Amino acid sequence: MYQSLKQIFGVGIGFRIFQATFCLFVLLSNYSFYRVGQKIRDRSLFHGAGVNFYIGFLISGLVTKLIYCISMFLYDAGRMCYLLLSLGDRFSLVDRLDYVIIGIAVLSFLVFVIMIYGVTVGKANYKLEKVSLTFKDLPKAFDGIKIVQLSDIHAGSYDNERGLQKGIKLINKQNPDLILFTGDLVNDHKDEVNPYIGVLKQLKSKYGVFAVLGNHDYYGAYRQSDKDAYWSDFFAKYTAMGFTLLNNQNKSIQISGTHIKIVGVENWGNANWTPKRGDLDKALQGVTPEDFCVLLTHDPSHWDHKVISHSKKIDLSLAGHTHGFQFGINLPFFKWSPAKYRYPRWMGLYYEDGQYLYVNRGFGYLAFPGRIGMRPEITVLTLNCAS
Repeated sequence: MYQSLKQIFGVGIGFRIFQATFCLFVLLSNYSFYRVGQKIRDRSLFHGAGVNFYIGFLISGLVTKLIYCISMFLYDAGRMCYLLLSLGDRFSLVDRLDYVIIGIAVLSFLVFVIMIYGVTVGKANYKLEKVSLTFKDLPKAFDGIKIVQLSDIHAGSYDNERGLQKGIKLINKQNPDLILFTGDLVNDHKDEVNPYIGVLKQLKSKYGVFAVLGNHDYYGAYRQSDKDAYWSDFFAKYTAMGFTLLNNQNKSIQISGTHIKIVGVENWGNANWTPKRGDLDKALQGVTPEDFCVLLTHDPSHWDHKVISHSKKIDLSLAGHTHGFQFGINLPFFKWSPAKYRYPRWMGLYYEDGQYLYVNRGFGYLAFPGRIGMRPEITVLTLNCAS
């Protein structure tokens, strides 16, 4: 980068400004690397002030340099091909053109700016996704019921409660009848949620808040000698927040003598490294063939492997897990993310055999502390009767 960019600035004050700026960028990158490494060594459950920014800066800088260097490599490869194919008498490599270097530098810098925006603003720039669905089997008393779906809070990634508080206020503003959380409350330890229990307790809905576990909610228990005590304390945190945890269970929501079933399964994923604790048969015990069911299942792959083919029709399934990769393009006419290459059902609404699946792209973030093109999501689903 340095050797190619200094060609643009020549000599004089412009070159000295370039040198100083480049050195500052390198120093901040190395300091960010140091801070991130320090956090890993300390195995701290909680992020200190600024740590998320350093993680974001480190990743953003790395991606920027990769884009710049790969682009320059391709440009130089093109120059070499031109040299080898040239029929001229003079066998010499053409000089790099200033405007090409400037173009590559501008492109790389724009990527850097977009990523830093995702770290500083995008991670809490919540998007309300409003979805209206119509069902033949929905009891008339439930016509117009409003459900808010949350997924993938990942409390261990936060360094303060401001962004979380902003999202909670937006949810309560929707006046939901039900709030359904589809897993990954923490990253890898139950105590990560401790600073935010009071904030999450502020969630309000007419018929309650229901939740299931995601794959990350299990990881902390693997390192414990007394797993029963670990889980007992973790489940107590859900109770303290006012969440009803459905571990392969179901609950009835009653209105005017009729009901619907909220069914929750533990995590089930098709990857070898993810827990397969979900038991749909157990979760459906006591559910009749006529019952209208809303299923909470963290991983959308569960829908394809277990739900669609099940003898009991599940009218609506809600999932999360993919985060939309926290990066992509989400336009009304075009949607793309690397997540689509891992998960066939990676974001939004799907329909098959009279059953719906909605995949929420997540409320929080993991690893990269930001979002680019895939804003954190709060889903508002309105269920309507067909007649």
